[in-house]
Amino acid sequence: MPFETRTEFRTDDEGVNAYRLLTAVVVPRPIAWVTTLSDEGVVNLAPHSFYTVACANPPIVQFTSVGGKDTLRNVRATGEFVVSLAHGPLLEAVNNTSAAFAFDESEPAHLGITMEPSSSVKPPRVADSPVSLECTLHSLNELGDSTVVLGNVVTITVADAVLVDGHPEYELLDPLARLGRNEWGVGATVTSVDRPATPDDIG
Repeated sequence: MPFETRTEFRTDDEGVNAYRLLTAVVVPRPIAWVTTLSDEGVVNLAPHSFYTVACANPPIVQFTSVGGKDTLRNVRATGEFVVSLAHGPLLEAVNNTSAAFAFDESEPAHLGITMEPSSSVKPPRVADSPVSLECTLHSLNELGDSTVVLGNVVTITVADAVLVDGHPEYELLDPLARLGRNEWGVGATVTSVDRPATPDDIG
């Protein structure tokens, strides 16, 4: 049923905060919990909620750095990063890594987040996260105040504890999602719906 009224927000109006509106309506957003290494070997770990799959074959993921963050600086310098799944029980840790740490200070070391070696790249992965995507830099695309980082996924690791018949189970993955303001998506109802192959398959 159509909605009776709408409020229009012109993004070029001085009083309109387009970022706040976009992050409230483009929801839920998966979180790339990204590990990088500085040239000096300092481990950086930070969440980025503008994140998705960019290409299926070859496998490429993307996240956006809003502003010149440490993650972007390290990716430019080393060409590698790891995305760990933002797992439900790690909500506090994920949120705390968003704080503005100094460039030479390691978030995992300060916050007591356990890391472990990755399989194919130098940045470590979060040990308590059930999934990691190990990536090499594909390209960087600058858009206004943001930079889109695209990464070639070279290795995917999945904890056996979240696999059911060889497939990652959503409820066991328990992924976090960002919403508007300071809101997070924690847990979700899962519904299975078969996609129609042709219009004739639509009931």
